[in-house]
Amino acid sequence: MNTIMRKSVLGIAGLAVVGGVFAGPAAAHASPVEGTPVTVAVQADKPGVDKGKLVPHGVQGAQSRIDLSDEQVGNVKAIVAATKKAGMDERAAVVAIATALQESKLENLGHLGERNDHDSQGLFQQRPSSGWGTVEQITDPEYSTMAFLKGLKQVDGWQDMPLTKAAQTVQVSAYPDHYAQWEQQAADLVAEHWNS
Repeated sequence: MNTIMRKSVLGIAGLAVVGGVFAGPAAAHASPVEGTPVTVAVQADKPGVDKGKLVPHGVQGAQSRIDLSDEQVGNVKAIVAATKKAGMDERAAVVAIATALQESKLENLGHLGERNDHDSQGLFQQRPSSGWGTVEQITDPEYSTMAFLKGLKQVDGWQDMPLTKAAQTVQVSAYPDHYAQWEQQAADLVAEHWNS
């Protein structure tokens, strides 16, 4: 980059920083005028997620949505981080989050006593007796996500399947069509947390 161009870029960046320092606190304490839309700043250094990759087949059927607690959002972030660690893409995270929404509502469940489905536990309701791992492992969000994704990788063509079929092939649920209802919320969560 030549010297004149570099000075121009640095000068503009400096003005932006100084302007942000002086305008930031005043704007933060200003109360919005009723009926006036509020503008939200977006960080320019975070590239957006290709939403077409998140739901390539469109959602199937009626969609469900729940409000999430801080713990549930933490589990979403753990699933996203594990998906990246596994070297898989945003679509894999959507499948995993939709599965965990159906299985546990994104709550890391321990043994539920008589209400338990056999010995199912954790975000994905995996069973130690079915070889998913120990109780300690399957109640660890990273481990359970990695185990789910390992199963997903073994499904030929999962990327081209509707979400519910990909999830069902891994989970072998008695209610195979129930995963589909969480696809839109899962996609929204991945769009929000993939680059955060």
